[in-house]
Amino acid sequence: MLAQQLLNGFSLGFVYILVSVGLTMVYGVLKLLHFAHGVIYMVGAFAAMLGIIYLHLPFLLALLFAMVVSAIVGMSIERFAYRPLRGGHPITTLISGVGVAIFLENFFQVIFTSDTRAFPEIGIDNTIYHFSQSVSIPNFKIYIIISGVIGLGLLYFFLKFTRMGLAIQAVAQDMRAASLMGVNVNRVVSATFMLGSALAAAAGVLVALNFNSLFPSMGSIPGLKAFCVVVLGGLGSIGGTVLGGLILGLVESLSDGYLTGMVIDKDAIAFVILIIILLIKPSGLFGKKIEKV
Repeated sequence: MLAQQLLNGFSLGFVYILVSVGLTMVYGVLKLLHFAHGVIYMVGAFAAMLGIIYLHLPFLLALLFAMVVSAIVGMSIERFAYRPLRGGHPITTLISGVGVAIFLENFFQVIFTSDTRAFPEIGIDNTIYHFSQSVSIPNFKIYIIISGVIGLGLLYFFLKFTRMGLAIQAVAQDMRAASLMGVNVNRVVSATFMLGSALAAAAGVLVALNFNSLFPSMGSIPGLKAFCVVVLGGLGSIGGTVLGGLILGLVESLSDGYLTGMVIDKDAIAFVILIIILLIKPSGLFGKKIEKV
């Protein structure tokens, strides 16, 4: 049973990583808590559904289509909801993000209703691979792990070996200095939202495929858990986010397997961890502690 729960937690952890990486990148660049990020997760799932049903796209193309649509939505949110408020009070941008999330969620409820929909058939059967009598894993969870590894690998290559990736790191270190050195800050911020939104969309599509369901409010809980992962790993730390996502996925899976019947629901575990981290180490596992002089 332990091996099974660890395997389940590992795949769940990669879902949290894909959602949370974009959130931590946005914070690293703008020092902004992007609370509309969870809605992008939902937008990706619905975009893939529409691509399969109406555009008759195969699954991989539908996944890419969803990532492109979500990237555009993410950049639009930055352009119209955050950029005009840049430099203002952080609460103002925070409220703007919450407002965008509420608007998009209700907009999708008006179009698609609040009912749960089944994910379209993609021509791939849900096969379960058995490693032993007590350890097995569905192929869709394998796809989540593979997608997470590929996504992280491509992100690492992009940040380390491309000019835009280096510019994102420069802006994250010091936006004003990067601007004085000729870096187009607005373009860098848009690229950051594009990347983060595309990864969140991939997570939304894979989870909708795995659970065979999608609905307009499906991004609410993952969005909040992504915030917990970012705080756990350390605000602005991509490595910390990866570790935090795996820790949260494993803890949730183990609690679901061994604490069945307890008062605390497994979804509440993330917020319990958040409270503990804020009390013990507010900067997170890899966050930098900044002391004011």
